[in-house]
Order: sequence, then C-alpha cells, then structure tokens
Amino acid sequence: MKKGNMPDGVGATGGAQRAAPGRRAAAVGTNASRGRRQDVLGNRLLDALPPAHRRRISPLLQHERAELKQILYAPGARIEAVYFPIDAVVSILTTLSDGAGVEIATVGDEGMLGSPVVLGSNTMPAREFCQVQVPGELLRMEKTAFAEVLSQDDSFREVVQLYVQALFSQVAQQVACNALHSVEERCCRWLLLTHDRVHSDSFPLSQEFLAQMLGVRRASVTLAAGALQTAKLIHYQRGEMTIVDRKGLEQVSCECYGALRDEFDRLLSSPRTTQRGRIPSVAKHKSPGTVKKRGAISRTKS
Repeated sequence: MKKGNMPDGVGATGGAQRAAPGRRAAAVGTNASRGRRQDVLGNRLLDALPPAHRRRISPLLQHERAELKQILYAPGARIEAVYFPIDAVVSILTTLSDGAGVEIATVGDEGMLGSPVVLGSNTMPAREFCQVQVPGELLRMEKTAFAEVLSQDDSFREVVQLYVQALFSQVAQQVACNALHSVEERCCRWLLLTHDRVHSDSFPLSQEFLAQMLGVRRASVTLAAGALQTAKLIHYQRGEMTIVDRKGLEQVSCECYGALRDEFDRLLSSPRTTQRGRIPSVAKHKSPGTVKKRGAISRTKS
C-alpha cells in the first residue's frame, strides 16, 4: 500500500518551521485577535478554564499563522513551545523506513500540540511529526511557561491531562478504522472531523494530501472523492473542498466518527471539568442520529 512521503527538509533534529517572513506573532488581546472578546481565546480547551485562569495565562500566549503543510514539529525535534489551534487543523503523522508518512491523529481547536511535554518529555518521538493540514491561526506558548502553569494551576493541569487521554483514544480508534473500514467511510470520517474544527464549509485540500492522511493510494482517494461528489455530498475543485451535505456524510461515514466525538465529549465534559467550565462538544454540527447508510456509495479497498 503506497503512502504519502514526509515533506522534504524534515530532519530528525529539525524544529518547527515558523510562519512566513513578515508575519509577526501578536500578543493575545491585540488587534490580531480580530475583535474577539479578550477573555475568550478561541481554543476550546483553553476556553474551558474559568475566566480568571484564562486571564492569567493570556499574556503567555502569542498568535501565529500556520501555513498549509507547515511542519510544527519534526521527528525527534526538541519541543520549544506548545500550540493551541484556533481555526488551523494539524495532523500528527508517523513515518516508516521508506519515508512514508501516515496520519495517526488530528488536532484542532478542541486540543493542543506538544503533548509529550505533558508526559515529561522534551522531544518529539523519533518517527512522529506534526504538519498543518488546514491553514489558520493558533496560539503559541513557550514550553517553560507551559510547564510552570501546568505545575501550579490545578484546573489547567486537569483539563490538559483529560485532553491527552482523549488524544490517546483518538489514536486507538484510528488504528481500528484504518484496518477495518473502507476508503469512502474513512474519507467521510476525516472530512467530518476536519469540518468540526474549521470555521467554514470550504477548506484547501489536495487529493495527494488526503491520500497521505488516510494512508492509501491517491487513485483510491480519487475514486472515493468522485463517488462522494457524484452523490452531492461534497464539491471538490482545484484543491478546494466544500462540504455540501453534512448529514449525508454522517450517513456514509463509519462508526468511528461518532465514537471519537462521543469519547471527547465524555472525557472533556466530566464532572471535574464542568465544575470549571464545560468544554464545548468536539462537533459543532448536530448529528442526525442513527440512520441507514446510503447505498449509492461503493466501497473501495485501499
């Protein structure tokens, strides 16, 4: 099974590729926040904290722009900062000996990047890297500041630890999904998770990149995307993906989308977190409930 290759220039010791020259980071609460209320940070993990806690950590955060296919962490790289996406979406991928990369998890505004720091590590695993799949804003916090807040703020530590548990559940579910479900089902699951995390029905996406995310041949993605477009569930043109019929995608998707959404809700809306401020559901869109899958979509093997 052919998989996408890790982008050139990503070495075992390289750090994050920063945003394009000329785009400076801006402190939270400045004009770069686009008029957002100062006590709302735009990342649901952070916004679950009580307002007083958010105000304390706000000076430690910097707005940055994440560009398409930007590498935030390279394999084995030292972690200098953690990131909290706002409307950017980032994939965590693992590499094989031939340089192929396969997605193992996706992180958006419900979470954070740099979870090894939570577990006491200063570096990325030797084979894992983080790559931007949908460009957008994120919040950056220096690792030393993050570690200090983590050790001193019980609310922050509990919310972050629950998120890391939810992230582990996502990785486990994705392993099962990749092994057992068709390309069409997995494609729908991936599109739904991405749609939950972006603030638009349209986002940039190439078939080559989607093939890498799913760990399949590009030809398989072409067939799957064509079937979904024929069924009027999506519209895809010149690297731009538009979700046309979300409920239809949910009908075609495998059970893993709902399982991932429910697990995040269960862990991140536990009694401990609700006492401090409930983390909104991972899904921004209502599910139509239990429905029969459409028969118009064929099942493509990878």
